Amino acid sequence: MRANAMFIYDERETAYRFNDSHPFNQKRLHVTVDLLKKSGALPDSCIQAPPSAAEDHLLLVHSREYIDCVKALSLPSPEEQWLGKAGQYGIDTEDTPFFPNMHAVTLDVVGGSVYAVDAVMRGETLHAMHLGGGLHHALPSKGAGFCVYNDAAIAIAHAKSVYGARVLYIDTDVHHGDGVQWSFYTDPDVCTFSIHETGKYLFPGTGAVNERGDGAGFGMSVNIPMEPFTEDQSWLECFSEVLLRTIEQFKPDLIVSQHGCDAHAFDPLAHIHCSMEIYREMPRIIHELAHRYCDGRWVALGGGGYDIWRVVPRAWSLVWLEMSEHPLLSSLSADEYGPLPSEWLDTWQPHSEEIIPGTWLDPVETWDPMPRREEIVTKNRQTKELSMLYLG
Repeated sequence: MRANAMFIYDERETAYRFNDSHPFNQKRLHVTVDLLKKSGALPDSCIQAPPSAAEDHLLLVHSREYIDCVKALSLPSPEEQWLGKAGQYGIDTEDTPFFPNMHAVTLDVVGGSVYAVDAVMRGETLHAMHLGGGLHHALPSKGAGFCVYNDAAIAIAHAKSVYGARVLYIDTDVHHGDGVQWSFYTDPDVCTFSIHETGKYLFPGTGAVNERGDGAGFGMSVNIPMEPFTEDQSWLECFSEVLLRTIEQFKPDLIVSQHGCDAHAFDPLAHIHCSMEIYREMPRIIHELAHRYCDGRWVALGGGGYDIWRVVPRAWSLVWLEMSEHPLLSSLSADEYGPLPSEWLDTWQPHSEEIIPGTWLDPVETWDPMPRREEIVTKNRQTKELSMLYLG
């Protein structure tokens, strides 16, 4: 019998870590899985451990020279010649430093995203979630932005090469999904859609509305750069209107979505001021569109998110609650934020310097209103119109 939703996870993916002080902390995977289990929302029957990817999968996107460098720098004591090339390939920076066993661990991450595509395209499940994935900044010959291999781009290329699928990639990370965009910038069969904080103030500095694709892929790149301090209503207005227009025109066979959750007001690495409401609403919209346009075929990946106690577990769990149509989701409303399991809070609060919210949603009415709200909304609406300029 075909499953409605599959949760792809193996604890070995938590070994994707650069160093003890690095903001990319895959402990968030373990904390999220624990929240879902203690909420009664993730039975063992839904969880599948994926195989590692093959090097042939990497070659769908990455150059042989880059892969060889990653492999060489993964050794406990890399040779001098490879240490000298680390800068050329972007894996000697504070953001993306090489680390022992890097190649094998990242193959595990890539394997989870490829497996998710296979499970959906073979009809084993309608939807598949792989929160260990979403490393969307890696370029064909360069690591960047905490990302070594671009599992999202590889999974999309796999869906194209094996199943002949037209793929809509939806990126909700606060940072522009540059690596995926550039990997398919001239490809008419992959549409990349990214809503993010404007690159004027935030890494990677790309994702302007005039990045629309090139050659046969012109119009297949859709970007919505949002103003700093954007709040829920403006973010969701732009997201929903542009996405609907995009999917109506592109008509994909498969949706691959990346669910970075760093547009939340608590996230330390960006300047957007949204609440948990966008992480409830965006998956709902994607889910509905997957059924309307793709016979339900939907793969969801993780991504950024650097408040690993107060934001990431709630936001990622909300994606799974939507994907699996769990009844807990329908109990959440503007008036009923929904209590988190006390057992989960008791387990993880001692690890967090900040008080972990006790509810699924945020009491936004208690937050201080953002200054310049009208100006921000107006600017975002102008951006929204520009984003849709070539969308039928």
